[in-house]
Amino acid sequence: MGLLKIFSSKKPQEYEQKGDELLAAKEYGAAKIEYEAALDRVEKVCPNDEHLKERIRQKLIQAKDSLARLHQQAGQELIEAEAFEQAEERLRLALELAEDPELVVEIEEQLRKIEDQMTEEGDDFPNFDLRRAEDAEDDPDYQERVDEYFTILCSSLPEQLAEAYQSYGDNFKIGYVALNHGDFDLALDKLKQAMEEIPSPSFIPLELAKVYLNLNQYQAAIPLLEALLKAHPDLLSGYQLLCEAYWAVENFDQAQKTLSSLPKELADSLPAQLLRGETLFRAKQYQEAESFYISCMESFGWDENLARGLAITYEALGEKEKALNLYGEIMDECRGCGFRIDPFIKQRYAELWFESGRECSTRILELFLSLVHEDPSNRAHYYKRISQIYAAQGDERQARRYQLFAKKLEGDEQQEPAEPEEAEQKPAGPEEAESKTAHQEQDSASGYTISSSIPAVDGEGGE
Repeated sequence: MGLLKIFSSKKPQEYEQKGDELLAAKEYGAAKIEYEAALDRVEKVCPNDEHLKERIRQKLIQAKDSLARLHQQAGQELIEAEAFEQAEERLRLALELAEDPELVVEIEEQLRKIEDQMTEEGDDFPNFDLRRAEDAEDDPDYQERVDEYFTILCSSLPEQLAEAYQSYGDNFKIGYVALNHGDFDLALDKLKQAMEEIPSPSFIPLELAKVYLNLNQYQAAIPLLEALLKAHPDLLSGYQLLCEAYWAVENFDQAQKTLSSLPKELADSLPAQLLRGETLFRAKQYQEAESFYISCMESFGWDENLARGLAITYEALGEKEKALNLYGEIMDECRGCGFRIDPFIKQRYAELWFESGRECSTRILELFLSLVHEDPSNRAHYYKRISQIYAAQGDERQARRYQLFAKKLEGDEQQEPAEPEEAEQKPAGPEEAESKTAHQEQDSASGYTISSSIPAVDGEGGE
């Protein structure tokens, strides 16, 4: 297709007319491509026609500004959701496109506000060396900073946990802050000391188990959590972490047994159903997982986490059309409610659409373009997809451009230390999607990630 387009006798006005149709349909990205092709054609066939050049150039500016305003609007929505890093990425895209001087000023002002907000957040959460806390008696100002940060962390906890944590002493305080800073060795040492100091039962095993899970020491975490739940059988976050540990060692029967013994108030809750569904999926009992998710959606009504689990299960069963439709439904629900679409959902929808052999519209192209910024660790793959879509549309210049971007990134990665390969097309399970996307979220009270498909009950165990 690309070669035919290169040697075609298509007139600039034909590209222009196509751009006009797309602009009227608010397909600004596609219109931009057509106007750029029209200008390129003008330079080849009638380079002295300044009137035609200016007319097309003005339409190109209109398309670019309209697309910039869409990115600006998306950026503002992300600002309101306090997703400042993603908002900055969208606004910088808008700034690259914008031609209208007033629009440029507006976007630059939004970017300044984001910078001020992120600076303010940085002041609230100082990046200090926790190991200095060993000599805190000689530095009361520093000790005060550690205390303040610990208080901030506790403020997001349920009242029962917050009150208990405040009473556990300095070793627990330093260990808990270290856990949230990702210093797992220090956290392990300090939380072990705190366990020796504080009589059982306490909630310290919950945090120590998170350290073990971060260190991939699952067998060490399991007995801690089992004992904790005997003392606190209503602690949802304990069951979430225990299931994570059982899944990691592939002890799915024990996970199911644990979930079948939940207290009544938890057993009938949505978080418990999500744990059961995910356990079935992890055990590769895909047919059972499919039936379970469908039954839950009939009982609980629409829920994004249930829908996501079902969509991933459809993929595992090879039911890609069903998965594609369900991911699309999740995206529509997010748009209808004004919520940001999870990058994982975008990625799976775009990939399945691409793999289906359907024609890739500007909408699919823009999904991949947005994923470049929302999921930067997989940029090389997204650049390849963008290049392939441009090539299919006959835009060889853009196809080559993005192919070069992909090759450059791949070359940079080859020079870095090797990392474990990640599944590109199908996630291993509902809980793994956020490692590179948005399908896991970090428990606000720890450095350990738990499945976002398991929301907290009554504010316990999550953000």
